[in-house]
Amino acid sequence: MISLPTMTLTEQFTALNSLLITTRKYWQCTAFDFDVLPWPELASVLHNLTDIEVGQLDADQHQLYRFFAPYISQLQQLPILCELQGANTTRKTYPFWISNGIKGRKFTQLQDFVSALPDSTEPVLEWCAGKGHLGRMLAFNGAPNVHSIELQPHLCEQGQNSAKQQGLAMHFSQANVLTDNTDAVFSENMHGVALHACGGLHQQFMRQACKAKTKKISLSPCCYHLFTDNQYQAMSELAANSELNLSHRDLKLALQETVTAPTRVDKVRKTEVEWRLGFDALRKSITDEQCYVSVPSVGKAIFSQSFASFCAWAADKKAIKIPQDTDYEKFLKIGQAGKKVTERVELVRHVFRRAIEVWLVLDRALYLQQQGYQVQIKTFCEKQLTPRNILILANLSSSTN
Repeated sequence: MISLPTMTLTEQFTALNSLLITTRKYWQCTAFDFDVLPWPELASVLHNLTDIEVGQLDADQHQLYRFFAPYISQLQQLPILCELQGANTTRKTYPFWISNGIKGRKFTQLQDFVSALPDSTEPVLEWCAGKGHLGRMLAFNGAPNVHSIELQPHLCEQGQNSAKQQGLAMHFSQANVLTDNTDAVFSENMHGVALHACGGLHQQFMRQACKAKTKKISLSPCCYHLFTDNQYQAMSELAANSELNLSHRDLKLALQETVTAPTRVDKVRKTEVEWRLGFDALRKSITDEQCYVSVPSVGKAIFSQSFASFCAWAADKKAIKIPQDTDYEKFLKIGQAGKKVTERVELVRHVFRRAIEVWLVLDRALYLQQQGYQVQIKTFCEKQLTPRNILILANLSSSTN
């Protein structure tokens, strides 16, 4: 097999796509659909894991690869195909007034993102800017001017006021980038940047930047399923011809590598899974329907109440009448047992979460290549700061101009 440093983006995508097709029975599924583990070849090894060991494996992607490599064919190739070069960055310090109002971890992300960008003298277009924190840093670093595009008017106002007070060359425009005509904000002599713009938002940014032949494009994608069709619409020709047929469920898998949650949040999450599965067992016993049916999202406060209270709320949402003599303890135990199965199914799916994200990023990079750009994919920060740490750098080839 070709080592990653010598692989082209096309070769990396083709190899990763082939592996994901071969292994899709392990990841292209929904954990709540199963009452028992769906892979007989993994049943004993998964049942032998304690809940603590499941959590430890889930928190370390490389441990996941190593643990399951003996049991899943070709898995030893996955870390190589998901490997991305780290950007060679030096984190720059900024005056306090630049970082004012930005939480610590977020500011460090911004520092690393800015440090990973190419040297540039072009005006900057900041896409889905929020209050313009990124744009302010780029303006402070010498960008001749920054045009920040943001949906929410109050964020535009706050960002514009901050830039004015700090004497930074920035101006804001309010726009819904999915529905408004924003062609005029793009130009050739420009550096377009987008940090963690979600799904269809960053795809729109890429398409419009390519249409305008914008000289430099730098983006870190996020939340690939948002503002998109339920069936993924590939951007590049290679991805469009893939057999994977990704759904929103598959795209969400790419986002399931997270910075460790606080213990309290993790405890509530486990309770929620148990109760939802317990209620579903109760619902099945009432309706005789055997497939899993989800109930809507709900505020976490409900999980500090009783299981019976949650069932009453969920039954109301599903227009089900619960018998008065219901043995709630019985169905809670079913939910607790179901959680063990669900967590172990999710653990196997999580082996492939980074692979799905890299596949999606490669699709975007190949699309940019098709439009005449020279493209690099790098990581701009450590995963402890954000698992969404992939940066696509595109520079329009001089022959394309």
